[in-house]
Amino acid sequence: MSVRTESEALDQPQQSLGASAARNLATTTKSAPQMQEITSRWLLRALPWVQVQGGTYRVNRRLAYTVGDGRVTFVQTGDRVSVVPEELRELPPLRDFEDQDALQELAGRCEQRTYPAGSVVAAAGDLVDSVHLLAHGRIARVGTGPYGDETSLGLLADGAYFGEQALLSDEAVWESSARAETECTVLVLSRADVLNLAERAPSLAQQLRRAALVPEQRTNKYGEAAIDLAAGHVGEAVIPHTYVDYEASPREYELSVAQTVLKVHTRVADLYNQPMNQTEHQLRLTVEALRERQEDELVNNKEFGLLSNCAYDQRLQPHAEVPSPDDMDELLSRRRGSKLFLAHPRAIAAFGRECNRRGLVPESIDVNGHRIPTWRGVPIYPCNKIPVAADRTTSIICMRTGEEDQGVVGLHQTGLPDEIEPSLSVRFMGIDEQAIISYLVTAYYSAAVLVPDALGILENVQTSRWS
Repeated sequence: MSVRTESEALDQPQQSLGASAARNLATTTKSAPQMQEITSRWLLRALPWVQVQGGTYRVNRRLAYTVGDGRVTFVQTGDRVSVVPEELRELPPLRDFEDQDALQELAGRCEQRTYPAGSVVAAAGDLVDSVHLLAHGRIARVGTGPYGDETSLGLLADGAYFGEQALLSDEAVWESSARAETECTVLVLSRADVLNLAERAPSLAQQLRRAALVPEQRTNKYGEAAIDLAAGHVGEAVIPHTYVDYEASPREYELSVAQTVLKVHTRVADLYNQPMNQTEHQLRLTVEALRERQEDELVNNKEFGLLSNCAYDQRLQPHAEVPSPDDMDELLSRRRGSKLFLAHPRAIAAFGRECNRRGLVPESIDVNGHRIPTWRGVPIYPCNKIPVAADRTTSIICMRTGEEDQGVVGLHQTGLPDEIEPSLSVRFMGIDEQAIISYLVTAYYSAAVLVPDALGILENVQTSRWS
């Protein structure tokens, strides 16, 4: 038996058509171009979209006295933390204070302290002699129940502050205790340091006097200017006079834009359009990418994104780091008529693990052929645009939607020239000297929160802890 070597086989003349050559003449079964970036984009589907004909949407509200985002921003250098001086204006007594030098010195006088988990930062009944700025960690506000038992009054996390009444009064006392749930880094600004600086800075002394003398505004529990009413009276009682005051400078949302220029060579468009139209598929994938970016902007944009536009008092902290049914109930209790939750798939998995640990099985509903988990009948839609931080923490969004319900709405403008989808147009830009066709692909969009309690967020949710 003789065996031919590879070199001898190569020397023999080819007796049949090779596979590589035959493939050139074969008809293949092929798919349309695929794209891994495409997601379900539930936010774009769930938001009710409002037509913004003039390109700008103005949200008129009843006058409210709350301003600022309620968060203090810090700068970290190694293990040292300092407060951004301008951020001290988040403290109500220093609101609208413009003396940059005084703010700089106040920031420099903040003393950095570290409190271990379980330690008491402030005790109920003690005099409030300093302002506390929470740079990092979680602090529980603890009160006393009607029978002397301990009761939780809420949690504070990064950027929160408490004890601001120390700037105005030397008789204020802590109404509740503050206890560190984790190791906390806190900047402390004492009343003595503030008064010492006020003796040398007339602008600060004047600001503190003005803040102390301003009468407390009559508001409802939402911070809105009160409407005087009479009820339950008999006889000829004097009926109060009133009016509803509006914000003098309501917020306006301008439509944001996402654009790109798609280029296709004429040779490709002319010769390689069978059996699939190359231009159509190029446009299809470009539009998909644009819609993905649109949803990302609706979640993360600093101007109109949901994560940035949630009111401070609508931001909650999980009681045990992981998202529990208790936390979800608390999130629902902050607003009426919640329509949906929005969470990263990892957060949904973490919530599912916590339900499993407690022996709970959340119901699911069918939405366009997809099984969506719910909590208390409110669907929990996955959204991978919600960021997951390096420490595996993320946020869960809960919102009410629709203009009629004073909720969250999406903003767009339909009827654009060369529109192929609502508020998305593809405009031919011409052919250049290299025979390349250009198309301008544009999407216009934004989002508005009509009243603050329409949107709530459960922050710093841990996604990687297993029971």
